[in-house]
Amino acid sequence: MTDRLGELTAAGVAIWLDDLSRVRLSSGNLDQLRREKHLVGVTTNPTIFAKALSDAGEYNWQLRDLASRGVTVEEAVRMLTTYDVRWACDVMRPAYDASGGVDGRVSIEVDPRLAYETDKTVAEAKALWWLVDRPNLFIKIPATEAGLPAITATLAEGISVNVTLIFGLERYSQVMEAFLAGLEQAKANGHDLTKIASVASFFVSRVDTEVDKRLEKAGSAEAKGLRGKAAVANAQLAYERYAEVFSSARWQALADAGAHPQRPLWASTSTKNPDYRDVIYVEELVAPGTVNTMPEPVIHAVADHGEIRGDTVTGAYDEARQVFAGLASAGIDFDDVIDTLEREGVEKFEASWQELLDGVRKSLEAAAEGAGQPNRAAQDNASAAARAGGNA
Repeated sequence: MTDRLGELTAAGVAIWLDDLSRVRLSSGNLDQLRREKHLVGVTTNPTIFAKALSDAGEYNWQLRDLASRGVTVEEAVRMLTTYDVRWACDVMRPAYDASGGVDGRVSIEVDPRLAYETDKTVAEAKALWWLVDRPNLFIKIPATEAGLPAITATLAEGISVNVTLIFGLERYSQVMEAFLAGLEQAKANGHDLTKIASVASFFVSRVDTEVDKRLEKAGSAEAKGLRGKAAVANAQLAYERYAEVFSSARWQALADAGAHPQRPLWASTSTKNPDYRDVIYVEELVAPGTVNTMPEPVIHAVADHGEIRGDTVTGAYDEARQVFAGLASAGIDFDDVIDTLEREGVEKFEASWQELLDGVRKSLEAAAEGAGQPNRAAQDNASAAARAGGNA
């Protein structure tokens, strides 16, 4: 049988899973994917954790312990999520060792409510790095304007970073600049650059979703003919910028000191439009030195019917530019698309984080009631209600 995932790996694409849960860990599913599907990394986000913890079954014992300790909801969330990420790091450790620290990485994101606060983002990144305490961890930091200096400062501490929520080319260039500055500072601070890694998560399918909506509104045949093309073209031109930056003399000086390049990571690669091929954001984004993080159904789809045609990126730059010329002619303001996607991306993760907090609060209260003892989360809620009543 054709090993399509093996072909993808041989073409230079690292296959990562865009999902994590306690069930996936305890059942051995994650380890099975690593052993059988060429999986070499894992990404998480607040939405993934909110979904995982919505079914509290696998988390009940830990929730009971946390309720017995009377921890706050915020602390409970961190204990639950870092437990899973630490476990996943251990599962992926063979891939980390085999790749010399390049792959085998597992990501955990800073609180998305801090997306516009630089100092707090850095502080939380350091806390998460200490709490998980695994060399193959990535701390995810959003590529907001406030996130850029946080990326530099976190890397300067010797902490590996997954930069998330990148949608546009200019912001991507700023992310690479933040990465280079961070490594230069890390070197000056005496850190071993061979131990530091980073990826830049360039979101894909969400671009088509937003652009296609605007193309439909434009209504012309020319506009409709551009549907489903913006996301791939955007990512292809991002790779062009990556190739330029990581062939520069500035980068070479860091490479000579043992640094690994910050690889482009294609995120949000499940197809949202059922009219499009379900593996389009894998097949059309094959290039050396990249990562593609996929939900498990996409991994299986690629294994079943993916067409791996070698590098589909580096020879497509001119065609990608033509797509953007067409979008401009159709009246699509791509800068506004990017601004909209970044703002909505932060808002969606904030909403998922709140959903996660609310779910854990209810689980803690239930666990505390089952144990016949008060819980600090419930007490905090009661105290807040009392203060609100007193201020009325």
